[in-house]
Amino acid sequence: MTIKRRQAREWAVQMLTAADLNPPEDVGEFIASHRLQLPTLEESEGAVELKGKLMEFAESLVKGVLGSIDEIDAILTPLLDNWDVYRLGTVERAVLRLGVWELKACDTPVPVVINEAIDLVNWYSSPKSRTLVNGVLDRYAKSVR
Repeated sequence: MTIKRRQAREWAVQMLTAADLNPPEDVGEFIASHRLQLPTLEESEGAVELKGKLMEFAESLVKGVLGSIDEIDAILTPLLDNWDVYRLGTVERAVLRLGVWELKACDTPVPVVINEAIDLVNWYSSPKSRTLVNGVLDRYAKSVR
């Protein structure tokens, strides 16, 4: 089993959801404490851990989002068409924040960011949320790239 950036994004969404429900005072300590609890992904020949460059990528996503959460929410608010960011479900909010940050700060291709966000919200929330996530991230991507 090859560990991919998708697993890093999954871990980032889990971290962002936890941070949304219980905002950390120190992001570094928050990440370090959750890294210890990171589940391994089972493989037929043993456990595979998220580590190295993928762990760095996941941590950079979490730090980036948590470090610019007010800015990201200000970007999301007008894209939500008369909805407030806090009316969204926790998972949808985490996925949208992650998607906006990745579109804004990373060189990941737009279709990859949007597809990964849709897959994450499909997996961790309701399949109905995919339309919302797709629409919001697509509008944002068109405005910045």
